[in-house]
Amino acid sequence: MNDTFARSGELTDIRSYPTWAQDLANDCAGARRSVTHHDLFLRMRQGELEPAQSRCFLVGIWPVIEQFPQYMALNLLKVGFGRAHGHEEARRYLIRNIRVEQNHADHWLAWAEGVGLTRDDLVYGEMPPETHALSHWCWHTCERDSLAAGMAATNYAIEGATGDWSAWVCELDHYELGFPEDIRTRAMKWLKLHAKYDDTHPWEALEIICTLVGNNPNPRYFELIRSRVMTSFGYMKMALDKCLEKGGTAITLPPKTPQASTEARERH
Repeated sequence: MNDTFARSGELTDIRSYPTWAQDLANDCAGARRSVTHHDLFLRMRQGELEPAQSRCFLVGIWPVIEQFPQYMALNLLKVGFGRAHGHEEARRYLIRNIRVEQNHADHWLAWAEGVGLTRDDLVYGEMPPETHALSHWCWHTCERDSLAAGMAATNYAIEGATGDWSAWVCELDHYELGFPEDIRTRAMKWLKLHAKYDDTHPWEALEIICTLVGNNPNPRYFELIRSRVMTSFGYMKMALDKCLEKGGTAITLPPKTPQASTEARERH
């Protein structure tokens, strides 16, 4: 039996992937939603995020933003020319996305400056262990796990969830209108970019993971990949829970103007 995976359907249709990948998506759906529709993002979406919560989030998640190209570089080290199926695809994907990510730290800094933080706040600011743990986990899995598992934990799980919550926040303009008009575009650039381009990146990662693993992985290997995805969601939720604990004075938003269409965009 030929175990080689070759996608025949649409990239963003989970039915285009092996049964085990569909099971993976189903098994992890609840944990993923606990991140993508977390109360912190609900408050952000509604323009009700408090300053202390915003500071904790932007400072606490900064290491992941700054180091994400390095996580991909660690996975790139596992790629060998002429090796098994999927390695050449992984090489192209990782190199391309390292280039895409190179400016994202600057966009995150612009976002932080928009809420009154400085570069030093991001680089030297104190952060709870609950937020810092996410960056340690990403480094660990990308350094120690297989290529498929490392990409599943980061490019599939974390990038995928990030695309979802960014798009959810940006469906409404409440948060955007909280920034002064002269800095609004710059402060929102990271969010707007991730709400758009992350639609396909995680699906491309899933296709490569399936190509690396094949149609019928060993059950223990499937469980390894599943555990890495679930662990990423678990660390993300733990970080968000901690940021939500932070109190403070609510941000005063400008009066709401009539909204453009706020219908939810269909997400895969």
